[in-house]
Amino acid sequence: MTVNTFLPTDYQLHLFHEGNLFQSYQLFGAHIVSDSHQQYTRFCVWAPNAFQVRLAGDFNNWDGRGYELQRMNEEGIWIIVVDQDLKGQTYKYEITTKSGETMLKADPFAFYSEVRPNTASVVYSLNQYKWHDSQWMKRRSDSNSLSEPIIIYEVHLGSWRIKQDGSYLTYKELAEELIPYVIEHGFTHIELLPLVEHPLDDSWGYQGTGYYAVTSRYGEPNEFKYFVDQCHLNGIGVILDWVPGHFCKDAHGLYRFDGTHLYSYEHAADRENIVWGTANFDLGKGEVQSFLISNALFWMNEFHIDGFRMDAVANIIYWPNTGDEKRENPFGIHFLKKLNQVIEQYDPHFLMIGEDSTEFPHATAPARYGGLGFDYKWNMGWMNDVLEYMQTPPFARSHVHSKITFSLLYAFSENFMLPFSHDEVVHGKKSLLDKMPGNYWEKFAQFRLLLGYMFAHPGKKLLFMGFEFGQFAEWKDKDQLDWNLLDYEMHQRMNLYVKVLIQVYKRTKALYELDHLPDGFEWIVVDNAEQSIFTFIRKGKKEEDLLIFVCNFTGVAYTDYKIGVPAPGPYREIFNSDQLEFGGSGVINKKTIMAASEPFHGKPYSLHLSIAPFGFQMLRPVRKRKERKGNGKEKMRGHAFSRREGEQAE
Repeated sequence: MTVNTFLPTDYQLHLFHEGNLFQSYQLFGAHIVSDSHQQYTRFCVWAPNAFQVRLAGDFNNWDGRGYELQRMNEEGIWIIVVDQDLKGQTYKYEITTKSGETMLKADPFAFYSEVRPNTASVVYSLNQYKWHDSQWMKRRSDSNSLSEPIIIYEVHLGSWRIKQDGSYLTYKELAEELIPYVIEHGFTHIELLPLVEHPLDDSWGYQGTGYYAVTSRYGEPNEFKYFVDQCHLNGIGVILDWVPGHFCKDAHGLYRFDGTHLYSYEHAADRENIVWGTANFDLGKGEVQSFLISNALFWMNEFHIDGFRMDAVANIIYWPNTGDEKRENPFGIHFLKKLNQVIEQYDPHFLMIGEDSTEFPHATAPARYGGLGFDYKWNMGWMNDVLEYMQTPPFARSHVHSKITFSLLYAFSENFMLPFSHDEVVHGKKSLLDKMPGNYWEKFAQFRLLLGYMFAHPGKKLLFMGFEFGQFAEWKDKDQLDWNLLDYEMHQRMNLYVKVLIQVYKRTKALYELDHLPDGFEWIVVDNAEQSIFTFIRKGKKEEDLLIFVCNFTGVAYTDYKIGVPAPGPYREIFNSDQLEFGGSGVINKKTIMAASEPFHGKPYSLHLSIAPFGFQMLRPVRKRKERKGNGKEKMRGHAFSRREGEQAE
């Protein structure tokens, strides 16, 4: 063995301790290196308070004697270069603390790990995969997500679908089954619950040990690259749930890594995350910043990930366990700004989505202007309000009218994403469909209305798996989705409804171009609490891209309901949740409706239409266009939206 070759530079070490070595995974961990004579395996680890660090693994019968790492500096960087190519070998660091305790620790920078319940790291090369997604990456670099449609399918890979023998689908099998399913429904992105290596299935990946190791539950890292590559080749973005706030306390992980609280805060009150039984990262420590920011760039560089949904941002912004009075954590706030600035500089089109349940201001303002620097923030207030409203019996919704209207008072204060996520359908909360009050038909009607209203409301969209066909039971993380429900007519019709709703959303510019600007939304009727009917306008960048929505949150139908409209001429209903093919009762407006020059609801014109029970209805002015025929003649025809797959609305 040699320790005099392939050593880190003093500058690299300086940047790491300073918090600015943003490719630290290229230095730390296990790497196959070579010179003109042979290949070696270099191991590098940070353990400043260790008395001794040795390397133990399959290759030495788990006896670290003779495999001592050399301490490179006073700040505790240890290194060893082994005269072998150890690819595929398992290993851990045998750390002896200053108090004489000996611990076996997995490598914090390992690229691969044994399948749980085993916990050893595996020497793995990430340089073997050839990517094919250059066109996708180029297209992403030319995109502007704010003015584009985003509809995300949130997935837990372990319970979306499982094999008959109860085992998980592999990354390659998921590429074959999940990707066509997502394409069929029209989602623009897949969001995956955390895939960092984690010991406990029940944590769903939110309590990790191996931040650089994509979980081995579903296969090898290069197989996950294949999954991402196939997503990109099929026009689907991939977003990962990412947890830089806290980590689990399992003995082989980051907790007390060298016998001290190396990665977490020193003081128990700051460190201990009682709610989750985890330890909070010390975000003020330079080495921890290098570790986490490098991890973000690692997933971007090595796996071509398109975005992160950052979990539990509130846990980073505020100190834990402070009772009703929140205390800002300056280290956490600084870290978020620094992280988002680095990512923006590296790739301004990478999506950073914050799951923040607080009212901390300017979450989506650029960090250089004093904001936190996220691209989007989950609109938890909207989600909580609208679900409380929907769970209220229809006859009592007039008493909670503001649960619908309140979100529009702040809808443009941040760049929001509207989430119906896994968090809303676990731990006894029931499924979205089952949250709806009433009988069987009424549940489906209100669920269609809820999703329609979600798509009409400003903000990008996220749906958890199973919502697209009306999962009746709440999410069972150890079982697959209830696919048998698709044998039943109402669930088939629900599934069709979601597919068509997504098509309409993606083809209709008024539904996404101005999500982040007040110019894109206008109330027509906001105060009709007695009937629980809301009417509003969504607009695109062009004046003619205009839609009118009617949402009836009671089961009462109306055959002659008058609303104000902004323009004269004919209107056409282009979508109605009460259509028979969706499982509705068929109260629709088949014919063109002519607006009269009678001011109403503060608008210069008005029209009369039928309103469906629990109906979500979409109307637009009929526009004329010249359509050249093959004989050279021109014909004027009205149209609502293009029926051709993938074509934008005009």
